[in-house]
Amino acid sequence: MKLKEHMITFLLLLAAAFAAGAINSVAGGGSFLTFPSLVFSGVTPVMANASNTVALVPGTVASVFAYRGDVERLGEKHLKLWLLVSLLGGALGAGLLLVTSDKTFRQVAPWLLLFATVLFAFGNQVSLAMRGRLHGSGWLMVLLMFPIAVYGGYFGGGIGIMFLAALRLYGMTDIHGMNGIKTILGGTLNALAALIFIVNGQVAWKPTLIMIGASVAGGYVGPRIARKVKPQAIRGLVIVVGVVMTAYFFWNKP
Repeated sequence: MKLKEHMITFLLLLAAAFAAGAINSVAGGGSFLTFPSLVFSGVTPVMANASNTVALVPGTVASVFAYRGDVERLGEKHLKLWLLVSLLGGALGAGLLLVTSDKTFRQVAPWLLLFATVLFAFGNQVSLAMRGRLHGSGWLMVLLMFPIAVYGGYFGGGIGIMFLAALRLYGMTDIHGMNGIKTILGGTLNALAALIFIVNGQVAWKPTLIMIGASVAGGYVGPRIARKVKPQAIRGLVIVVGVVMTAYFFWNKP
């Protein structure tokens, strides 16, 4: 029976990470699958959140190189400043997670999932409505990006949408360039957060290593699947998963 349970857990982590890698390469929102899967497999909530960050970093870092040309074409002069702010905020968020007890995080997690789900569902509409409101001010962007980065280091669900919304507020319209900047900022802060979690021994390595390989494979296959499936269908699936996972964590909140 124990062997059967281990096999079910292995397949759950493998499937969740593969699907998350594929979804992240197309629409984002893969954490709705991977974080709950780690919790279901018996990893404590804080460690599950840290392990989730580590598991998804390789796929994100690979995407940074894919978008490099789009970012270079934009020639954004404030990018280095934004990158520094993202790293500082991500480090602070990761530090905050480390001092959060499992009981407290279990109480906070449903609200974080709810926030990320609503953001994923309506973030594009909000960001389009507010386009250009910062009038290209790099310093106002710093004030906006810092709390986003702190949130990213602490939890991270929906952070890509938050960065895209900030870039629309800044006045950007080139979606490929925006995706590139979003990927660089999110990928680097997550890499730093992952390093902090590793150094502090907050990673459950067995499930994390399973998920790393599966998420990279999913990230490779994702764009090919996307050509056959409408983006709206993928987004709809992510939203449904987000709602179900949010309801589950609220139901089981201590």
